Amino acid sequence: MNKWKTIKSKYLHESPFGNIRIDSCELPNGKVINDYCVNEYSDWVNAVVITKENQIVLVEQYRYGGEDFFLEVPAGKKEGHETHEEGLMREVKEETGYTSLKNPIFLGEFMVNPATQNNKVRTFLILDAFSAYEQDLDDTEEIKVRLCDFDNFGNEIVANKINTQLFTATAYFMAKNYILENESGRLT
Repeated sequence: MNKWKTIKSKYLHESPFGNIRIDSCELPNGKVINDYCVNEYSDWVNAVVITKENQIVLVEQYRYGGEDFFLEVPAGKKEGHETHEEGLMREVKEETGYTSLKNPIFLGEFMVNPATQNNKVRTFLILDAFSAYEQDLDDTEEIKVRLCDFDNFGNEIVANKINTQLFTATAYFMAKNYILENESGRLT
């Protein structure tokens, strides 16, 4: 297989939230697509945050594109010269008020949607979290913190009992796998 060749690009929209680029591309077989849209976003960080009581800390918020409320793991993007871990801990603190004395555990990095997006998400696990702060939300955020039993949360995802999105499900199952492999006594 060969990569596609970009013939030309132009921006349809640019904003702090992300850019929309339209490309003309030539496929390896010579076919040309003149209107291939790419959403450019900053890379994201997200975390499965688990308390000492084995509760997963989630955020519930309205998502305009999905036209509904979604239960998600805390997530965001790093700012300025922050490391991924610093950006992650700041986002968790701002969105939930939770923190931990333990360092975040890196679980993995993957593309969000490589068909139409250029960004990656880095997923972490935060253990022994506790509530220590008030939320410090941006003026565009309205977030409710929800605690759920960590062990049962996967069943709720699989049974479609909660409204969530792909990176929360992926992060949860990455965290569960890590815990099963590395902390066999933690889960019942």
